[in-house]
Amino acid sequence: FLNKACIIKDREQDIASDGSASDKWSLCTIEQVEELKAIIKVIPLWSTGIMVSVSTSQTSLWLLQAKTMDRHITSSFQIPAGSFGVFIMLAVCVTAGVYDRVILPLASKVRGKPVTISAKKRMGIGLFFSFLDFVASAVVESIRRRKAIREGYINNPEAVLDMSAMWLIPHNILCGIAEAFNAIGQSEFYYSEFPSSMSSIAASLFSLGSAVGNLVASLILSIVDDITSRGGKESWVSDNINKGHYDKYYWLLAIMSVVNILYYLVCSWAYGPSAEPASKKEERGNGVRDQQEEAM
Repeated sequence: FLNKACIIKDREQDIASDGSASDKWSLCTIEQVEELKAIIKVIPLWSTGIMVSVSTSQTSLWLLQAKTMDRHITSSFQIPAGSFGVFIMLAVCVTAGVYDRVILPLASKVRGKPVTISAKKRMGIGLFFSFLDFVASAVVESIRRRKAIREGYINNPEAVLDMSAMWLIPHNILCGIAEAFNAIGQSEFYYSEFPSSMSSIAASLFSLGSAVGNLVASLILSIVDDITSRGGKESWVSDNINKGHYDKYYWLLAIMSVVNILYYLVCSWAYGPSAEPASKKEERGNGVRDQQEEAM
């Protein structure tokens, strides 16, 4: 039905003297319609990346956890509670570098031919690691909360437990790995699917997903707080982290992440095969030309 926007019904009324559309809201070019189709087609897959952004937007909760744990590296130095996010950035950089410089070359050497992972598969791998991040967060918080209650700090959320804050690093690393695979996979996917005229839109879609993810994270937090605090009960996301149940909140996000992975699989199947990156097409074309030259 979008193709109807390209149909010229009355040339005298629809087309101006210079050959352009008299009313651009009533008549569009084929290129404009195809660009809109491309955007609509990727929206379902784009929406699956929102949960990864929900994962990376939990910084305020991580801060509450870190403040109640022993952050000392040595007797005279401790990591600031707000600095644990640096492990996410380190994990992103290391994962991207190891993937491109170690994993792919090694896999190619073992198989005896170039090995690549498609952009959609990289997005899926990122979603899986995002699920593992929520599971790790839930497990660590469950251990931390039980220890706080056992040490008698149920009413003292500012107390520092006899538990190392290094327990927070694994889920930070998992979060970084998830972002590295999903973010890079999304960018590669959009650039390969969109025409060159839409490169700016391809570049902005991931940022748009991050923004929506932050809003969704706030919405989920508000809904959980409203539902779990009814009847005078202590909210799961109470300001007193020892009285609340942040572990249950993380398990809820983990369940939502599993549903999101299933949703991604359906969207990926419905989308069908994706376009090959230009570099891969060029590499394959060069290989064909080389074979032809050898045959000659």
